[in-house]
Amino acid sequence: MPPGGYMSSVASNTKPILCVGDCTWTTIFYASKLPESTTAPHNPKATQIGDGPSASAASAIVRLGGRAHFWGRVGDDNNACNAIASLADAGVDCTNVRFVDECKGSFSTLMVDRSGEPVVLSQHGAEFPRDASWLPMERIASGEFSVVVVDAHWPEAAALALDAARAVGIPGILVGDVSSASAFEPLAARASHVLYSEIGLAAHVGGGRIHDQLARAHAALPSAFIGVTRGADGFYWYEAGNVRHAQSVDVHVVDTFGAGTVFRGAYALALAEHMAADASAQFACVAASLKCSVLGGRLGAPDRETMQRALRLLNTELEAA
Repeated sequence: MPPGGYMSSVASNTKPILCVGDCTWTTIFYASKLPESTTAPHNPKATQIGDGPSASAASAIVRLGGRAHFWGRVGDDNNACNAIASLADAGVDCTNVRFVDECKGSFSTLMVDRSGEPVVLSQHGAEFPRDASWLPMERIASGEFSVVVVDAHWPEAAALALDAARAVGIPGILVGDVSSASAFEPLAARASHVLYSEIGLAAHVGGGRIHDQLARAHAALPSAFIGVTRGADGFYWYEAGNVRHAQSVDVHVVDTFGAGTVFRGAYALALAEHMAADASAQFACVAASLKCSVLGGRLGAPDRETMQRALRLLNTELEAA
C-alpha cells in the first residue's frame, strides 16, 4: 500500500473511534411525491432508526469495518430505548449511554420523495441535564480511542471530549452543523478538525465563494483543519492557503438523508487508519455518495468491499481522464 493511500481492510490494531452527542428516534417515510393536501401517500415505505450527527457517524464507522463507541444521554421512554437499541444492533458500543429518568427521548419524522431530499420535523429532549462529569474521560486519556467525533447538541460533553483528545494528541472532529453559534464557537476552538455542512459553513462565516468562505473559517480557526461537504459537488478543504477538492461519484440518488453523517464517520475512520488528507477526503466522499443510492438514512452506508470496488473504479476513471 502506498504511504497514506487507501487501506484494503481495517487494520486489526486500529483503535475504536469515540462518538459523543445526541441520538434521536427517527421515522423516515418514502413516497414518490410529497402530499400537497390532506390526502396521504398510498402505502409509503417507512424505516425507523436511531439517528444523530455523531450517533449515525458511529454506525457508518462500524459498517465500514471499524469499531465505534457512542456516549450520550437520552430519555427513559420507548423512543429513547428504541433509538439506542438500533445503534447497538448496528454494532456500536453503547455501554456509556445514560437513560435519564422522567425525560422524554428525542424523535423526528422525515418525508423523502423521489428527489431524495428530506423534509424534517424534530422534537428534541430539552429537559436533559447538561452535566457531563459522569462520562469516563479517563478512557480517552489512557489512549483507548484513535479519534473523537462530537456534535454540538450536548456542548458540555463535547468540550470535555475535545479537550481530552487534544491532551493526548488524537484528532477531535466537530460536526459543523451550526445550530447555535454560542455553543458552536467554543467547541470549534477546541477541535483539530471542523467538518462543516454547506449550511453550517454559511451560518458561521457568511455566504460567498467557497474559497472566501473557507479562508474566513481558517482565519477564525487557524489551528484547525477546515472542510465543508457540498452534496453532489463533493468536499472542499483549506490547506496552506489553497482550497483542495475531492469529488463525489455519480449514483442514482434515492435518499440523501444521512449522507453527511456517513461522510464524517468515513472521514474519522480514514484518520484512524492514517490516510493522507486527499485520500481521507476521497474515501469519505465515495462513502457518502454510495449512501445516497440506498434508502434508510445511515443504514445505506456502504460496507468495505463495496467501497473498494467504487474506489478502484474511480481511480481508473481519473487515470483515464
